[in-house]
Amino acid sequence: MEVKGTAMAGTLESSDAQVTVEPGTGIELSIESSVINQYGKKIRATVLETLERLEVKDAKVTVVDKGALDCTIRARVTAALFRSAGSAAYRWEVK
Repeated sequence: MEVKGTAMAGTLESSDAQVTVEPGTGIELSIESSVINQYGKKIRATVLETLERLEVKDAKVTVVDKGALDCTIRARVTAALFRSAGSAAYRWEVK
């Protein structure tokens, strides 16, 4: 998937995450979280796994985490990517 523009998904409410994606060269990931020491590696792995699954090669991704679960982070990254690509054709299903 190609990141064509800047897009955002999520909120800054408790138990959510705000994800912003922008065009970039390679994968550049920035994470801000009050629980970065406890869960930073897992948040990073979840974002990178989602990018890989959607075949994103070039993107700048910023995550502001407010205690979101993995499934929420996955959904926010996916939504931001599809918004950036100008596509609403994602089938939301449990895997």
